[in-house]
Amino acid sequence: MPKLPGKNESDAFAGQAHLNLPENTSVKSLKDGARQILATPDLDLKVTLAYYMANKWFKGALSISRGTAEKPMPERPGRPLKPQLLPPRNMPKRAIGGKNGKVALLHSLAHIELNAIDLTWDLIGRFTHVPMPRSYYDDFVRVGLEEAKHFTLIQDRLAKLGHTYGDLPAHDGLWQAAQSTGDDLTARLAIIPLVLEARGLDITPSMIDKAIASGDEDTASVLHVIYRDEKGHVAFGAKWFRFMCDRQRVRPEPCFHQLVRKHFKGLLKPPFNDRARSEAGLTPGFYRPLIKLT
Repeated sequence: MPKLPGKNESDAFAGQAHLNLPENTSVKSLKDGARQILATPDLDLKVTLAYYMANKWFKGALSISRGTAEKPMPERPGRPLKPQLLPPRNMPKRAIGGKNGKVALLHSLAHIELNAIDLTWDLIGRFTHVPMPRSYYDDFVRVGLEEAKHFTLIQDRLAKLGHTYGDLPAHDGLWQAAQSTGDDLTARLAIIPLVLEARGLDITPSMIDKAIASGDEDTASVLHVIYRDEKGHVAFGAKWFRFMCDRQRVRPEPCFHQLVRKHFKGLLKPPFNDRARSEAGLTPGFYRPLIKLT
């Protein structure tokens, strides 16, 4: 039986109040719980379910799936009425400096982490038909829990500034990046942890430095937690991407190049945090040949 992450491994189980669910909640399996997390537009319930599912999974109280009788994963995540979702090209320019700039940055990060919750639990629930070791689910349930924790930390920080998620518009590009990989686990692993999450390793250190320079130690502390956890998320992605490549008897780097060219729109933009990426198992041979992707 896998053990719960301990205090020295992760603080993701802090705040056991998150485990209080509505009385009519029924979760039949890990896949069923993942579907419910993805489907609900209630963001408090989404986070609570993520904590609940991780707690139940690490206690060994859930099966992976109950078979074909289970409802399929939804094609889009449940969302509240706000924020307004716009095409990326129509997003207003983010404010720079002062309280407005800080709120805009945190709101953008909250949107990223909300999508990360849904993308991770979709990764867990959508591919249960693919035979995978139980440790695969251990890793990504932990990721799904930590994404919920990140969203909560940012929401708390926004609240202290008199705002909440939904106050500003947001774009829909992150979920769109996952839609074309719905029938290919290897492709999903390439795009979500190894492209989108890896980008966080590149840009978060500079955000931490700017927060510290502006005297905002509270935001810097939140970003430190996110950066630490993201290293593990990319490492899990690299580990299981290589596993899938080994199973298919293909070389990981050329396979990654092919999948990114097929499923990811846009360029992989430098500068890269080569050290953090390499420590997570994502060496330069994966991403540097894609800088001039067209």
